[in-house]
Amino acid sequence: MRSTNKSRSFQSFSLAMSVAVTATCQGNSASETEADLIERAGGIHDRVITLDTHNDINAANFTAERNYTSDLGTQVNLPKMEAGGLDVSWMIVYVGQGPLTTEGYADAHAQAIAKFDAIHRLTEEIAPDRIELALTSADVRRIAAAGKKVAMIGIENAYQVGLDLENIRDFAERGGRYMSLAHNGHSQFSDSNTGERDGVWLHNGLSDLGRQAIAEMNRWGIMVDISHPSKEAIMQMLRLTRAPVIASHSSARALNDVSRNLDDEQLLAVKENGGVVQTVAFRGYLNTEKNNANRAAAEADTLKVVAVAPPVDVADFVDHIDYLVGAIGIEHVGISSDFDGGGGVSGWNDASETFNVTLELVRRGYKEQEIGMIWSGNLLRVLDEVQAVSTEMRAESGASSPRP
Repeated sequence: MRSTNKSRSFQSFSLAMSVAVTATCQGNSASETEADLIERAGGIHDRVITLDTHNDINAANFTAERNYTSDLGTQVNLPKMEAGGLDVSWMIVYVGQGPLTTEGYADAHAQAIAKFDAIHRLTEEIAPDRIELALTSADVRRIAAAGKKVAMIGIENAYQVGLDLENIRDFAERGGRYMSLAHNGHSQFSDSNTGERDGVWLHNGLSDLGRQAIAEMNRWGIMVDISHPSKEAIMQMLRLTRAPVIASHSSARALNDVSRNLDDEQLLAVKENGGVVQTVAFRGYLNTEKNNANRAAAEADTLKVVAVAPPVDVADFVDHIDYLVGAIGIEHVGISSDFDGGGGVSGWNDASETFNVTLELVRRGYKEQEIGMIWSGNLLRVLDEVQAVSTEMRAESGASSPRP
């Protein structure tokens, strides 16, 4: 059985924050009070596996002297995961876009290896009794059932692969389970969404190397992440891949028109592909107008000028989940925060507040099975399918399995 520590910690937080414990709740039983709803949501939150697909890391926070066993002030660490009932943190091996040169690739690769090593150090040396690295969906369920937290590894920006596609297999063997081919700036593999700013493109989608990389990711069981590349690159990826894709941290462009979000054409293509969009709790991607007004009000307050503007909050975040569910179906929607990379909204500004997302989903009438799908079931289903395609492709070519 799973540990019940999760429910005891987050319920006390949410009950303390509630100010209308006798109010009836929209979308739920007319006789259910706010306190009843919170209690019901608490049980659901404890039973489902909560999984966040995008948490940035700094390797300096993974040393013997300074690490995630303490609350370092980061949005994600073990105390905050435990307080908020966040079960699975996808820790990100990210390297920013640099020059497309031999030196640039070598430096990026070294930064990537340092982050891979940092995650392994946390799970194998620093705190193996509290957190364990998962490579499969079965690992996730086993570790969570044992009452531990789960680490998984995503790779943001394939720039760090350099020009050697053998590094894709190596990254898989180090535990990488998804990878984006670009970040902010065009890589050797793919154009970035940032090309929309000036209309300048490097590849008009994917490069030849990028097309080869899709096949290698399919072969070695790495999910193709379509967050950050350009729309043309994304549509090419969806035509090329043999396996479902993910958007590890993107929201709906129909609700907020920024290039980092996915438009309806892209969303429907992800549905057709069988993939999943991990809705991101990033203020500026959810409601730019509201976020800008709130920031302006905060700046005015520092000047002793009275200005009131509500912050982007959990309700705004779940608005995007609602839209995605309506547009492409609940089986294609998940959750991400982009914590420690700029993400976070009022009410879910770090891992200790994770329960508030479940509470809002319950408030809107989502059932336990549906909440479990959104929090982790859909993403883990895609991981299973990607790994099944990997097995098939390696059997076709006679390639051996990647080392565990």
